[in-house]
Amino acid sequence: MTIETFASPFSHRYGSEAMRAIWSERYKRLLWRRVWVALAEAQCELGIVSRAQAEDLRAHMEEVTEASIARALEIEREIHHDLMAEVRAYAEQCPVGGGIIHLGATSMDIEDNADALRLREAMCLVHASLVKLIRALAGKVLQYADLPAMAFTHLQPAEPTTVGYRLAQYLQDLLMDLNEVERVRDDIKGKGFKGAVGTSASYLELSESNAQSPISDLQSSISKSLEQRALAKLGLVAFPVATQTYPRKQDWRVMNTLAGIAQSLYKFAFDLRILQSPPIGEWSEPFGAKQVGSSAMPFKRNPINAEKIGSLGRLIAALPRVAWDNAAHSLLERTLDDSANRRAMLPEAFLAMDEMLAVATRIIQDLRVNEAQIAHTMRIYGPFAATERLLMAVTKAGANRQEMHERIREHALAAWAKVSAGEPNPLVASLCADAQITHYISPEAARALLDASDYVGDAPQRARDLARSALRRIGDGDA
Repeated sequence: MTIETFASPFSHRYGSEAMRAIWSERYKRLLWRRVWVALAEAQCELGIVSRAQAEDLRAHMEEVTEASIARALEIEREIHHDLMAEVRAYAEQCPVGGGIIHLGATSMDIEDNADALRLREAMCLVHASLVKLIRALAGKVLQYADLPAMAFTHLQPAEPTTVGYRLAQYLQDLLMDLNEVERVRDDIKGKGFKGAVGTSASYLELSESNAQSPISDLQSSISKSLEQRALAKLGLVAFPVATQTYPRKQDWRVMNTLAGIAQSLYKFAFDLRILQSPPIGEWSEPFGAKQVGSSAMPFKRNPINAEKIGSLGRLIAALPRVAWDNAAHSLLERTLDDSANRRAMLPEAFLAMDEMLAVATRIIQDLRVNEAQIAHTMRIYGPFAATERLLMAVTKAGANRQEMHERIREHALAAWAKVSAGEPNPLVASLCADAQITHYISPEAARALLDASDYVGDAPQRARDLARSALRRIGDGDA
């Protein structure tokens, strides 16, 4: 971290070292060199360059050092072209093969294939982190599948659910995200080797003097073979057609996938912030023994990790629009107005995602569930929710449903006023003392019905089923 000039917080604060390495300057240039070597070796196999030249490039491929990057940056200041500057710096290291680096290629034959490799590697890291989070979350769903808690609709007490069932909603979202990560990751393609406007004309020209066959045969046997051989060395598949670049829609698909995960994590983190608020106080994120919540208020236990997830999530949510514009505005065979923003958009999206997943996993693993406070909330608001089954019981016993609905409503509104004033909830007592109600069922039966702790339907089983399915989905045996 430099302290004299601006440094991106993604260079030291957010994201893992593994993700930073993928988007590092050194690794970018190393991937460029790997693409050049793959191209040269394919050209060697087709008799376009010599074996000695290709072997010389491979011998110096890994020599991306501070000195070599400094040399490339020095050249770039003169020629104002970053990739061509790296070509020259690399060539200076390769006395035999330096003269054939980049032969037949355009810049994006190198950069876009390297970017495809980086995107795929970064998506693999996201996938691994997402699997880890799903595993931790599924464990919490199983742990709390049976614990009743008040559910809230419109941020108002509604009916009971269970803590595990609420957690299962987030798990279900993340399983959808996992499917999308795998779908998009496995479909990432490179540009291939198609030259300045995607026609492969330069590669055909290189091979034409060596061939005696018509141009249509050349295209099949030379150009396609060259591309296939080079891509095989890189472990890439190419788009069948391209302009100067691979379709920028691919970046948009990747950004949408990351934004989808961010959306799921944002929802979880926002709910956690609500539940951590002291008036509810049922869940909280872990808080270190020496952690400081506020510089002014020593008592504060702010949900800073959940808030970080929300903050980074907003950033990621904005990036699909940038990628959309890049794809939509890539006019004709290409324009350069995507280049500068991609330098920031791609690494920052992945580093922000990396941080969000890591923080969410830590929160889930050490999630504080305050069972006493959950029970307290249930005692206050549970009887209101249970009036539904009291209504059904007295109706089944012969009461007029509409008359009983009104009777129970009057009791509920009076009790709500008491609760709102900070008094204990009198609803159970008042309903059990109402002669019109006890005419149909006993006070004891009414009291049992108004205990909402078991009024959770099949939520526990649904939560367990989803958690076990999730664990099987990520390969955790017969959980």
